[in-house]
Amino acid sequence: MAQPHFLCMLLFLVLSSATACDRCVHQSKASYFSDAAASSGACGYGSLALTISGGHLAAGVSSLHKQGAGCGACFQIRCKDSKLCSSEGTKVTLTDLNHNNQTDFVLTSRAFMAMANKGKGQDVLKLGIVDVEYKRMPCEYKNQNLAIRVEESSQKPYYLAIKLLYQGGQTEIVAIDVAQVGSSNWIFMTRNYGAVWDTSRVPNGALQFRFVVTSGYDGKWVWAKNVLPADWKIGVIYDSGVQITDIAQEGCSPCDDGNW
Repeated sequence: MAQPHFLCMLLFLVLSSATACDRCVHQSKASYFSDAAASSGACGYGSLALTISGGHLAAGVSSLHKQGAGCGACFQIRCKDSKLCSSEGTKVTLTDLNHNNQTDFVLTSRAFMAMANKGKGQDVLKLGIVDVEYKRMPCEYKNQNLAIRVEESSQKPYYLAIKLLYQGGQTEIVAIDVAQVGSSNWIFMTRNYGAVWDTSRVPNGALQFRFVVTSGYDGKWVWAKNVLPADWKIGVIYDSGVQITDIAQEGCSPCDDGNW
């Protein structure tokens, strides 16, 4: 059972280390990779990645990936060549870890070309790498609740691995507990990698979940009261019944928004 004092300490540590000033515009560079490579990202979305944000996906450096906590985060990104690129840029979802420190982002080619002015997509693509500015933005899934996919590695009743999908708002999920519906005997899950969490202590029956959701310096518990049925199956996506829409509450000083 997850002890209350442990959970309070975890929440304190997470909030005290939360990224400050996500809303600020950051300067960097971006390159691109083939759209097909998006299905092998470090966040664990697999082929589902191509269904997110219309394929406008990104691999981010470790400070953005945050050991998996940044998976599913949304960013507005634009290239700084005004002759080739639009002032709005494009919105991307982080689905992978970028190991190349020369750029903060590596985008799918679709997202890379989406930064361009009309008819200039191929010209931008030919550059290979461009100067960009970006800022974090809320993810919007207006008609979609947070969803839980049971991973193929799960082995009922000994092991449960889940993947989180459609995490809205400008948030990070930093802890998950699971319990049988109607029980207060909560068991903490561990982040296996990316958006995948697991436990080898699987409760019997239908399952409920609770999440520690942080947004800037603020954080809270979100309770999904009845998610997995008693006969849950691998490969199935289950609706959590909750929608996350929180926007980051930041205690930092005003920053340059780049007139965005």
